Amino acid sequence: MKSKARFIEQIVEEQVQRWQISMSEKKEEVILAPVISISREPGSGGRILAQKIAEKHALDLFHQEVIYEMAASAKVSKVFMQTLDEKGLSVLEHWIASTVHQRQLWPDQYLQHLMKVIGTIGKHGNAVIIGRGANFILPPDGRFRARVVAPREVRIANVARDRGVSRDEAKRRITRTESQRRAFIRKYFNANIADPANYDLVINTETIDIDRAAAIVGRAVGLQPRQGA
Repeated sequence: MKSKARFIEQIVEEQVQRWQISMSEKKEEVILAPVISISREPGSGGRILAQKIAEKHALDLFHQEVIYEMAASAKVSKVFMQTLDEKGLSVLEHWIASTVHQRQLWPDQYLQHLMKVIGTIGKHGNAVIIGRGANFILPPDGRFRARVVAPREVRIANVARDRGVSRDEAKRRITRTESQRRAFIRKYFNANIADPANYDLVINTETIDIDRAAAIVGRAVGLQPRQGA
């Protein structure tokens, strides 16, 4: 079995290669699709929605766990930033500095790397990012921020079904995950994860199914489904 470090290295290598190919083929008039950030309540189906959007529109998908591991490595953030040209690097560094100032943040090493990784993904565009506060890092002109929610009872039923656990265990898992995500956003971005003002679109999956939600996001961003999707 591959080690976690090697697994992340492979993902990074493959992503850098895709960016390099894309940059070599890109024409000046090509407009990149915004990066779509997906914040979600546990059990709401946000992860499934992110996967559906990425598949439907041929976008790169960055899972929360992968972003976490990337941001924990100074090597990864450096490699990612090296894929930007001088102008892109300057814009990214300026945006990170202004974000830190405006939000009155005190970035530790992890947050610095996180902002560089997500910021670089933002500069390349054509991606979906799940979690990790991406909606607070990406610049306004290159992002679309969605929040996926559902009533608590619906989410409990979803987790119990999908994870094969009891309702009580599902409740505990949801409470623990909600607390961790809320604390992460408060600590690193001095913000309330549930505040709708932090998002461009809030989707309730009790009343809007995943396929319809993916179509709504695609239309909102102006994406065309890939052929056969």
